[in-house]
Amino acid sequence: MDRDFLIDLFADFGPVTIRKMFSGFGISADGTNFALSLRAGLYFRADDQTIPQFEAEGSQPFQYQTRTKTVTVNSYWQLPARLFDDSEELADWARAALAAAQRAALRKRPKARKAAKPKVSSKAASKPAVGRKRAAKQRAAKKTTRR
Repeated sequence: MDRDFLIDLFADFGPVTIRKMFSGFGISADGTNFALSLRAGLYFRADDQTIPQFEAEGSQPFQYQTRTKTVTVNSYWQLPARLFDDSEELADWARAALAAAQRAALRKRPKARKAAKPKVSSKAASKPAVGRKRAAKQRAAKKTTRR
């Protein structure tokens, strides 16, 4: 699948951004990647809400082979071949895939951190903690004893 084919394929869905990724393309909308076009086919983002739809169509999750094993990526499922001929239904599946990708992005957001403790400079860390007034008195006492 080339870039022009993918743009035409998603015409009913709306504008998409297509970027080179791995051995194919990453497809995104509104800054969220929701599909992969690879040599093995077109894969849409899926989650617990959309996986049953893919299973009902007999689709499989994305898999790739390493030297030692087969890795299954359950977050991307192969688009049923029949949807290549039905652009309206493909657009519906693409919207569901985008929603799944957005839900996943919400789950990944970092939790708010607690306020950081103020850092102590290395000079201050090497000196014993002494109040300002007490330190001023000690300096004054040293000056008077030197005279």
